[in-house]
Amino acid sequence: MADAARAAVGESKRGRRDRRVGTVVGNSAHKTLRVRYDFTFKHPKYGKYIRRSTTLHTHDEKNEAKKGDLVEVVACRRISKTKCWRLAKVLRLAPEV
Repeated sequence: MADAARAAVGESKRGRRDRRVGTVVGNSAHKTLRVRYDFTFKHPKYGKYIRRSTTLHTHDEKNEAKKGDLVEVVACRRISKTKCWRLAKVLRLAPEV
């Protein structure tokens, strides 16, 4: 695939990466966030839609995201035993209390 076509689709040289949008639920560790990702899926047998959530341990190099922020994370190489996501950008800041 040519570089121009790849840029039009939004892929990098290393290929397309998984992206998730979630809410920061913890940032107490240095350069690490816990991001809650909510999703729904259809039950294979009964057809009912089920809500689930998972916590993604995310690398935040600049410590820029705070608890309650809406963030976009992207898959990356494994950084530690539990971290295999990195912060792409902060979409919405948490309301000030």
